[in-house]
Amino acid sequence: MKNNANAISQIYDKLRLHFYMKIYSRFENREATLTTVETFSMEVIMALDNPTVAQFAKVVDISSPNAAHRIKCLVQKGYVEKIKSEDDGREYHLRPTQKYLDYRKINQDYMDVLMERCKERFSKEDYEKLNEMLGIITNELMPEIDITDYKFFEKI
Repeated sequence: MKNNANAISQIYDKLRLHFYMKIYSRFENREATLTTVETFSMEVIMALDNPTVAQFAKVVDISSPNAAHRIKCLVQKGYVEKIKSEDDGREYHLRPTQKYLDYRKINQDYMDVLMERCKERFSKEDYEKLNEMLGIITNELMPEIDITDYKFFEKI
């Protein structure tokens, strides 16, 4: 059991390391890089699918003024935009910009490469079983992180 946990930890570490290596190699070309807290904030916004500032604040357990300040910085850097709600004109939803999606794509591209390598390395049955197991892990075995509890509305 410990070996499996260690293997998952090693995969996670390698994914993060690859991402950091790519980000660091691009620092000279980036005018407004994300801080660590801003990166975490953007990951939460992505996971919640366009939350309001209040919803974001609730999930990360910070005050609304603190959340508003974090969002303001992300808007100024061009990583998030505020979209007026069609249901309630007083409310704005947070949507990642293409600039952030391009930033995030660095990691997604590597995951796509990794999954393609899995597809080539494993038999069709094993590859399908891997996908099934990953789905079970995501959807059933991590109930503490059920983001559907935090998704408050359909995508804009």
